[in-house]
This record gives sequence, structure tokens and C-alpha cells, in this order.
Amino acid sequence: MEEEGAPVEGDAVTPFAAETYAAEAMAADMDPWIVFDSRRTPRSEFDAWLENNGPSQVNRFGDEKSGVSPVGWIAVLGLNHCPSSGDVAGLQESWEKLLASGRPVSFQTVKELALNHGVLSGKWLMHLDSGFKLDHAWECVARAALDGKISLVKVSPHNPNGEGKQVICAYNQDFTDESEVVRLDNIIRATGVKCGLTYKPDVYTYLGIYRNNRWKLCPTIYESKFDLERVPRRSHIISRVTNLEVT
Repeated sequence: MEEEGAPVEGDAVTPFAAETYAAEAMAADMDPWIVFDSRRTPRSEFDAWLENNGPSQVNRFGDEKSGVSPVGWIAVLGLNHCPSSGDVAGLQESWEKLLASGRPVSFQTVKELALNHGVLSGKWLMHLDSGFKLDHAWECVARAALDGKISLVKVSPHNPNGEGKQVICAYNQDFTDESEVVRLDNIIRATGVKCGLTYKPDVYTYLGIYRNNRWKLCPTIYESKFDLERVPRRSHIISRVTNLEVT
């Protein structure tokens, strides 16, 4: 599973564990995906596709004896989906030069690299235990993508050797546009999802900035908690970069 969260209080900190998480994420990206492309596939086929590819039932590693291939991700491409157009290779080259220079690494220096190379997409993340709640949350955001409200959503398949949690990712185009990030949170909440969310820029993923990274950066930049006591009910979003309230 792509590991995105901050360390849990009391966890043992493993030096450079981020490298392990980055390798796992890269492996998932390279394995075959199960994809429903709403731009090309009739909407009438979606319910059957959803039922046949529930994330709690799809095995991350497949079944060699049965001829079932490993699955990296299960994804729905929205009606407005466009492949990310950034210079990832140039970004990574500039990153290596930054590290070699000895300059301090911070959110601002990484953001500068992202802007320079046009790698601006990001995603809200939902970490849930395998089972009904995960499958229900996945159906909620998958239907929002089908309706054109989200450009791309994906979910990790079940890993029988993992910690029992799976992750759902819902994407937007520009992590530097706070209003856009908040708008995506609103869309997710409108589907009925109430679990805690964290937001990670794709530039962090491409550069291997995960939990327990050597630069001591928090691997996510926003946190969203659904406040049941507010009227009307809505998210309470905090920037993990500034520790200031956003909503």
C-alpha cells in the first residue's frame, strides 16, 4: 500500500523507512491497473464493474496458480480526466542537484521545484480498514468521478501481507491552489465520506517524500476532519505546513 500518513505517536522510527514506502508505491504503479474510463466506457457498465472489482476482494498480488495477475491500483477516470502534464524527469534531476548542493530541504524548496517543472497535481487520501467501510467510501468517490465531479480516483487492492488498511486517493490539478484543494474536500464530503483525510502533493510522491523521510518533512500538507457538531456540518481543515486553520 502506498504509505502516506504521518508517524503514529509511539511508533518506532525506522531510519529512511520512506525509501521502503517509495519502492512499494513504485511497484504498485508499475503493475497492471484495473481501470474504468468513464470517457470511453458506457455508464451502464459501471455497476457491474464496481461489483466485480471491490477493493476488499481484489488481491494485490493476484493468484499465480489461477493465472490472476497482480493489481497495482483500481481506478476510475472521470469525464474531465487529463493525464498529468509535468516534467517529472526534469523535476527529479533538479531534486538530485538540490540534494547535492547541501541546501536545506523544506516545503518551500520542494514547492519551488514543483512550480518550475509544472508538477502540480495532488490528492486527498483516505486510509481505511479493509471491509465494508472501505468499499462504501470507494463507491462514493468512484461515483463522483463517474459524474465528472473528480478527475481521477484510485484505491489500493487488498494486501493479505499488509497491515489491514487500504488507501483511496482523489486527485485535483493544483496543490498550490488552496481553494481548489478545499473544493475537492467539499466534493468528497458531499458523497457521504466522513473519515479523516490527509492531502499529499504528487511532487512528494515523485521525490520519495514519505513517512520517516530523512528531511523530516511531514509527508502530507493538509488534514481534514469532518465536524459533526458544526451547523451546517463541514470539514475542519488545517495546514500541516503552517499549523493554521483553513476552514
